[in-house]
Amino acid sequence: WDETHFGKMGSYYINRTFFFDVHPPLGKMLIGLAGYLSGYDGTFPFQKPGDRYEQHNYVGMRGVRLCRLLSNWLAVLCLSVQLLELSKSLPAALLTAFILIFDTGCITLSQYILLDPILMFFLMGAVLSMVKCNSCADRPFSASWWFWLSLTGVSLAGAMGVKFVGLFVVLFVGLNTIYDLWDLLGNLSLSLVMFGKHLLARVLCLIVLPLALYTAMFAVHFAVLNRSGPGDGFFSSAFQSQLIGNNLHNVSVPE
Repeated sequence: WDETHFGKMGSYYINRTFFFDVHPPLGKMLIGLAGYLSGYDGTFPFQKPGDRYEQHNYVGMRGVRLCRLLSNWLAVLCLSVQLLELSKSLPAALLTAFILIFDTGCITLSQYILLDPILMFFLMGAVLSMVKCNSCADRPFSASWWFWLSLTGVSLAGAMGVKFVGLFVVLFVGLNTIYDLWDLLGNLSLSLVMFGKHLLARVLCLIVLPLALYTAMFAVHFAVLNRSGPGDGFFSSAFQSQLIGNNLHNVSVPE
């Protein structure tokens, strides 16, 4: 059922048809983009689970280009590198990557049009970036430190932009940041000015940057979906007047 739902959402993006859904737009936009780049024309109806795709080019949306790619990177790059950083044990990291690659759940999820592999990619990316940033604590404000701190913010925005459950990794990174700042505040050899720089850097990379990217996702969402669709009724008449094909399109609506 989920593949039917999110496949239809991807088709809406390809057809630029406005819709309303409970999840943020990033995951569905990526699914629609994968379908568009792989030649899918957005005409499959996705009426009920199990319908045959027939001549429709669904491969790009269904895993080879997007979900399976992200799942493989999740196993090989994120989790293995993360465990290598934490445990300093190459056999442990390789064993974990091997187990995840052949995990039945991950294999199944990566074969369908779902948000979960994309969400897991950003979740693990955020944790990996946080761990790598912590490993650069002895050289703060270096290029690598800024890179991993910024990438943490980007991954947080991606996790929130796919599903709201991504807020849990925001909480996890936030608690780690609070602990890190508390440790810095207790360092008597660190001046208050330097502590202020640490605080400002984290505010910019872990709060301002994710919020800016999250807002930009919705800007793209509304810019792409400019045609009337099944989600019109959830919004005001003034908004509906901006949708091509709506009965109120270009109609002057009094305040």
